[in-house]
Amino acid sequence: MLEQTLVQTLLLLGVTVFVVLLFQRFRIPPSLAYLFVGVILGSHTAGPALETTYIQMIAEFGIVFLLFTIGLSFPLPQVYALRHTILSLGTAQVVLTTAIFTLIGWAIGLPLVAAFIVGAVFTQSSTTIISKQLMEQGESQTRHGRLGTTMSVFQDITAVPFVIVIPVLGTAIASDIASSLAIALVKAAAAFGIVLVSGRYLLKPLFQIVASRRSAELFTLTVLFVSLIAAWTTDSLGLSMAFGAFLAGMVLGETEFRHQIETTIRPFRDVLLGLFFISIGMLVEPALLPSIWPMALFGAAVLLLIKTLIVTLIVRYSGIDSQTAFRTGLTLAVGGEFGFALLAIGLDHNTIAAQSAQIVLTSVLFSMIGAPFLIRYNQPLAAWLFKRKVKNQNIDKPAPANYSTYSDHVIICGYGRTGQVISRFLESESIHYVALDMDPSIVKEARLAGQPVYYGDASDPVVLETIGLLNATLLIISHDDRTATLQTLRHASDSRPELPIVVRTHDDSGTEELRQAGANEVIPDTLESGMIIAMHSLLTLSVPMWRVTQHLQDQRIKRYPMLKELFRSTLEHLNEENDDKIERLHSVPIEPKSPSIGRNLGSYNFSSLSVTVTALVRNQERIRYPSSETILAEGDVVVLLGIPEALASAERDLLAHSY
Repeated sequence: MLEQTLVQTLLLLGVTVFVVLLFQRFRIPPSLAYLFVGVILGSHTAGPALETTYIQMIAEFGIVFLLFTIGLSFPLPQVYALRHTILSLGTAQVVLTTAIFTLIGWAIGLPLVAAFIVGAVFTQSSTTIISKQLMEQGESQTRHGRLGTTMSVFQDITAVPFVIVIPVLGTAIASDIASSLAIALVKAAAAFGIVLVSGRYLLKPLFQIVASRRSAELFTLTVLFVSLIAAWTTDSLGLSMAFGAFLAGMVLGETEFRHQIETTIRPFRDVLLGLFFISIGMLVEPALLPSIWPMALFGAAVLLLIKTLIVTLIVRYSGIDSQTAFRTGLTLAVGGEFGFALLAIGLDHNTIAAQSAQIVLTSVLFSMIGAPFLIRYNQPLAAWLFKRKVKNQNIDKPAPANYSTYSDHVIICGYGRTGQVISRFLESESIHYVALDMDPSIVKEARLAGQPVYYGDASDPVVLETIGLLNATLLIISHDDRTATLQTLRHASDSRPELPIVVRTHDDSGTEELRQAGANEVIPDTLESGMIIAMHSLLTLSVPMWRVTQHLQDQRIKRYPMLKELFRSTLEHLNEENDDKIERLHSVPIEPKSPSIGRNLGSYNFSSLSVTVTALVRNQERIRYPSSETILAEGDVVVLLGIPEALASAERDLLAHSY
């Protein structure tokens, strides 16, 4: 049994990897690749077939995690702000689409109950395809993207009444349907109340405790536990698991942990979503296509056309411009995975014939195949259709929202003392910023003060992407974790090579490595503090401000050459991890009868050793940067700057030079 399971798993993974790579080579959406894998490995095609029972059970969690992620992007304050849009546009779309498709089905000869089921199935739009495709092409936060995602989520919620109505259609009286709907609404309200109360008084404190432990494994386990227990809660109430996950995401979307939570759940979501599409592909019966494909193709075309028109007209009537309305219509035209669930319920209760159900199923699948291309090319299609009316309109303008929309902002990685000081100056200039920190207590206090600070690991590329790395104007790394800094720099440089990056370090060790990794400026704390003290000291001694400023500018432009001329103690040598790579000063006295007496400094090739002569002491007089023509004399002291190995070589050359 175990060996058979392992073989099936390897077969599934091998075929999936090959097909996804092939589809990506031709720039075909990955969702279609997963559907094709399902067709290949399904029981309705020749060749190896996988056991579908466990795949379908596990794949359902992909929808759970997807709705959980969507909930994170639609926290309660934003949902409340969009309540009029959601209720008016969402309700109008569901009612009109169901009614029109029901009438069409009835007109072509379907029984009224079967026609209603077709209308309910065609009403649903795939939140999975819509959100995934919008994310892949960077339009999830545009106005049409947010409208489309919001309305598709509303459709998922309205699928609950359909689940209750379909089984009793044709047998129950109107009062039974009304009471069933009333019970469903009560259950939905109860689920919302449970998740809301637990989120406010349990989930946020729980994540604060977990985050304080600084354990990535514990944080991941907590995210999985919370999302699944919310799904179990609504499932226990007779509602969909995805609805509970969505509610939990909405609640956690208000917290400072939402970016890190989204980063943690993303790998599970993406893998299980792929498995969900594979399970859908396994439902296709290619043997029936020769007999039903004309009707199925016509049904898909009618589905895409009518839903596009309905949504476009509704959104346009609400006062939104024509281009955005049309792009929203194209986004929502696709059929939905919840439609498959409604169709299965209709088949189980004999309210729709098997032949009709197969045509409807294939029509929805055809729409799923075509919809990713409609979503991908919604911008050029809208621009072509409305080019005369909106030639100069910026059709990619993002929707105004405070959540998940970052543009022309500064990212501060680390919100300790330095990060907070930087944020004050940015705030005084009305420059928008977003900060990340791994200390939950700092994040909690900062958010209470109304500052845009989130709990998250800045070295994680997904976290950086979620706070708008691609749209940022500056990246500041103000913490002192060298490993995390290098990881952040490498990812930021790969994603945005042109993005300016400023890095703060404790001292000047490793500054060259940081610059090679992508930092434009590296600011050592110890050197800058020394410069500030020197500045105040010179001003106290009545040195003119312009001369002090010139000194500071020269040192910064030349990368602090004067401040690097330091003598290091034995204790410093023991504490430094890369002591052999750190420059320091070393004094070499010219002893009596030394072979270097009477020779000039230019006769020594110190530059090949990367050693600099910073001073010469003669007769208790210090000469800064002596010329190469300076003749060495007995009793002179040559002050050298370099790394230990180079200094040792330079000292040997200096004391043993002979001609």
